[in-house]
Amino acid sequence: MDELFALHWNGQPFILFSPPHLIALMCVVLACLWILGPGRRLSPTAGRIWRYTLAGILAINEIAYNVWFWVHGLWSIQYMLPLHLCMLFTWLSVIMLLTRSYRIFEFAYFMGIGGAIQALLTPDIGVYGFPHFRAFQSFISHGGIVLAALSMITLEGYRPTWRSVGLVIVGANLYMVAVGVVNWLLGSNYLFLAHKPYTPSLLDLLGPWPFYIIWMEVLGIITILILYLPFAIIDLRQRSPIIASKR
Repeated sequence: MDELFALHWNGQPFILFSPPHLIALMCVVLACLWILGPGRRLSPTAGRIWRYTLAGILAINEIAYNVWFWVHGLWSIQYMLPLHLCMLFTWLSVIMLLTRSYRIFEFAYFMGIGGAIQALLTPDIGVYGFPHFRAFQSFISHGGIVLAALSMITLEGYRPTWRSVGLVIVGANLYMVAVGVVNWLLGSNYLFLAHKPYTPSLLDLLGPWPFYIIWMEVLGIITILILYLPFAIIDLRQRSPIIASKR
């Protein structure tokens, strides 16, 4: 059992899109399909239990993550402050689930899901393959971020608007500037603004520093627009009868 939490992992290393990775991705997809489908029929009481349970899982999982780094002498303010998108939105998702905050939802839907999907596809977990703690922790955390935002849509009837799109784009850029200042003061690499992660990621396709940061900005905006597309289609369909009647 101790080896599952060991710093030096001698088991199967994590391999991108290997069968264990694909199985983990499928589990996340199935959970999302459940909350978007049968989960819509949860009673208010059951929905509240779901929100609180998911918040508890996310919080405990993130605390365990920090404890693991602390026990192995790896915890530092240069790496473990909740400033990376997914670390930040783990805690914001907990608050959102407990308080039903719509303002947090606006950012969690776009920035949380956008960042978590990339982390699910290209996890930054080094050699730690399943069944090591770090592998489970990563997929629980990032899958939970996606589930949290989708839960607010199905259980609370929340949805983003075009105003949300503009708010998130401006807010994300202000946040990136603030984190850049933190990186300069601490010598850290939050949001990977100083250099790319050492494990394979989408950033490897975006050119050298600092040009990949510009492409990160472009891809971020594209991701936001793609995530808003289902709601844009709904709005268009709702307006189409009115447009047709005017003709």
